[in-house]
Amino acid sequence: MTEELRIPGSLGDIYGILTVPDGVGPVPLVILSHGFGGNHRGHQDYADYFVARGFATFNFDFCGGGDESKSAGTMMEMTVLTEAEDLSAIIDRFQADDRFSCICLWGASQGGFVSALVSARRPEAVRAVVLEYPAIVLQDDARERANPDGTFPATSRVMRWTISHRYNEAAVSFDLYEQIRNYTGPVLILHGDRDRIVPLRYSERARDVYAHAELVVLPGQDHGFIGQSRTEAMIREAEFLEAHSR
Repeated sequence: MTEELRIPGSLGDIYGILTVPDGVGPVPLVILSHGFGGNHRGHQDYADYFVARGFATFNFDFCGGGDESKSAGTMMEMTVLTEAEDLSAIIDRFQADDRFSCICLWGASQGGFVSALVSARRPEAVRAVVLEYPAIVLQDDARERANPDGTFPATSRVMRWTISHRYNEAAVSFDLYEQIRNYTGPVLILHGDRDRIVPLRYSERARDVYAHAELVVLPGQDHGFIGQSRTEAMIREAEFLEAHSR
């Protein structure tokens, strides 16, 4: 069963696709969070694979999260904290749904950052977490955009997108490494050793901070997995989720 849903979020309605596999339930629900400037279509293949392995999935667009988003808001309004509010609202929507035995989070890049933050702030609601090249570097990147007096310019360019000062202010308002100490459930981190956007050392440090985390390094992979490595990532993630959510 597949249905399109709209859930009230930080800047208006969040658009997402809920897919529940046929068969006997309840089943674990995996919520998939996309990266900066993206949308749910960038990892629909992951959602399809997880469903084929017996998981339910909710694959959505953050409010103001990126190009061709079907959710409300613009990138000028979006911050990591508005995205955290969106993800928390989605958890609220499904937490009491008796079709689902538990909730797991999956996030890539900035979606990984947000999934790490929300699981740390709501550890009781999240059974397990999968992070692909989580963009923890975004806090250091934001600090580099500061003016000499510590304020931020009204707008900044990040790759090909324009963000507001609110994005940078939110990014530096807390320390993600301190936050994630609060999540003691199982975490799987996957990162390419040739990532030019988020250096591998950020995930290496996260692995060391988490109470129970495994880091898988994929040789030759940049910021986003392709080819056989992408297939390998799906397989390893599904095996991890099966081991920790059944």
